[in-house]
Amino acid sequence: MNQKEWRIPYRRPELPEELLQAGYGPLLSAVLALRGVKSAQQAASLLDGGPELLHDPMGMLGMDKAVARLRRAIRGREPVAVYGDYDVDGITATCLVTDYLRSKGLSCTPYIPDRNEEGYGLNCGALDTLVREGVRLLITVDCGITAAEETAHARQLGLDVIITDHHECKSDSLPEAVAVVDCKQPDDSYPNPELAGVGVALKLVCACEGSPDEMLDRYADLVALGTVADVMPLVGENRFLVRRGLQKMLTDPRPGFSAMLREASIDPSRLTASTIGFSLAPRLNAAGRLGQAGKAGELLMATEEDKASALAAQLCELNRQRQNIETEIWQEAQKALAGTTPTGPIVLASDSWHQGVIGIAASRLAEQYSLPAIMICFNGDQGKGSCRSYGGFNLFEALSACSEHLIGFGGHALAAGLNIRREKLESFRQALAKYYRNNRPAPQPEVQCDLLITDPRLLTIENVQELDRLEPYGSGNPKPVFCLSDVELELASTVGGGRHLRMRVRLGRSRFDGIFFGHTAEGLDLHEGDRIDLAFTPQINEFRGHVSVQLLVSAVRKHDPRALCARILGGDEQALWAAAPYCPERSDFVRLWRSLGDHLPLPGTESGLTACCPEGMSRETFSLCLMALVQAGLLQSPGGGVCGADRVSLSGKADLEATPIMRQLRREKARS
Repeated sequence: MNQKEWRIPYRRPELPEELLQAGYGPLLSAVLALRGVKSAQQAASLLDGGPELLHDPMGMLGMDKAVARLRRAIRGREPVAVYGDYDVDGITATCLVTDYLRSKGLSCTPYIPDRNEEGYGLNCGALDTLVREGVRLLITVDCGITAAEETAHARQLGLDVIITDHHECKSDSLPEAVAVVDCKQPDDSYPNPELAGVGVALKLVCACEGSPDEMLDRYADLVALGTVADVMPLVGENRFLVRRGLQKMLTDPRPGFSAMLREASIDPSRLTASTIGFSLAPRLNAAGRLGQAGKAGELLMATEEDKASALAAQLCELNRQRQNIETEIWQEAQKALAGTTPTGPIVLASDSWHQGVIGIAASRLAEQYSLPAIMICFNGDQGKGSCRSYGGFNLFEALSACSEHLIGFGGHALAAGLNIRREKLESFRQALAKYYRNNRPAPQPEVQCDLLITDPRLLTIENVQELDRLEPYGSGNPKPVFCLSDVELELASTVGGGRHLRMRVRLGRSRFDGIFFGHTAEGLDLHEGDRIDLAFTPQINEFRGHVSVQLLVSAVRKHDPRALCARILGGDEQALWAAAPYCPERSDFVRLWRSLGDHLPLPGTESGLTACCPEGMSRETFSLCLMALVQAGLLQSPGGGVCGADRVSLSGKADLEATPIMRQLRREKARS
């Protein structure tokens, strides 16, 4: 059974009148309000914002110097190299800048280092090779911000370097390049510091060209792919860029995209940011993980359908190989942790793991144990590690604090890489554990629901369809998660060869079908007739001409009344909206009053009150009855609440219906 901690909002959802008056439906209006959007102007900007969301690239620190040097190279027809990263963000950025410079008539060499042989970022051997080949200007994309030594080496070789990056900066050691463009460097005032590496690359070519329109027409698809794959927030400028890119993929796809969609059996008309994140990006990433990032670059820059189709098939095969390797690493990691219960960051190391795949395994470990995870692959005396965060723990700050034990590191708050010597492994593990103990993030519920649905009329086809206006979903703009609480499970059956759970639940007089992938009723200990809580995302299901709302379930449990009861007993008046369906009748009060004799005075804790609830009465109704009895003066405790209360003799009759809690419950029921 699912034992994860749930967070259910028990307060009435806010429906801003201005949004309703502007024509937004109640479900979308409630979600917008939760995200701080309460005016029609704000909603229009979020949902339909256009080019006005773009910021001037010349507002980036160092962009003027970068543009001046790049234009000089174009005028002088200088040989140029674009040095990228082997992930999707780096590959798309490399393709974008390479294509732009070639369109200007330059000889441009794209260079993506081999993940396994060269590792991340600039390396002096590659710089030596490029200089021997005649390159005079090097442009980094999605890397370089920590490459101070390598940039100094390039300067000694007579090679000019323009750095464009989006990773965190070490302010005391910025590279001494011709230009450094990174929104995260000190004193940069660019309004959007969350651009992907490919987003920064786009800004470079837009600034060089002088106008964004043509560059967006040509490269928005690459920007969308890299931005989504690198999990950048899809709000503001990023949201517009991804929307523009998705539109280009649909109306004017480059051959590489069309080939990938065919290979993955994806309907182009149903292409979303989620499709990119879960279907396209893994195939491109697989090439980089297995040391063949060049194939992904070739695919994205292919102009012939036949070549694109062949490359797409190769990427899919590489992805299958990556999955097999990942499974082997995962099994070894599970054996290493068998019989243990980690309480701090997980740091595992091996001499046999594939460096390009350990990051995925680290992500799975972080999710399984709800802890940051680092997996290190050693080759001789030195190791390279992939780090994944969990629960808001800032990895970049943690690695900075433990840097004395590392050769080097770089990355983001949520994902990073490191280099370490073998003899430093244990000291690093201990230092990281100590840092985590002193900087442990506040615990977060594992099932977080945005909205509790008590009115089935919110889940109409029209309301659910309107949620599509929130696309593209992603970081900073996630799909909203809704909740049904204390609903009856009418149907539970397996589908998909017994792998998935098909459900039907009843809310009031309405019934909804749902699907919970990868789970069965037996595995969850669920039975038809159970009262359950359900976390889900609504979607439109079309089958044989019939259109209906289907619940895509993300979590389910047998109904747990404790959180709502705690709010009732704690006097949270706003929670009475959710408690209204449990409003007690006179018969409930009579029954409870008669049963209290054996339990008075009441237990001194909320958990102890459970044993006092009459059989067959919901604990929510029981809690409401107790609060009404206290407010009516029939029960009284030293602390003024329910816990520890005892019976009080009154000279006259108590009017329970006149108590504040009953008046509010009646009002809530009348409004529903």
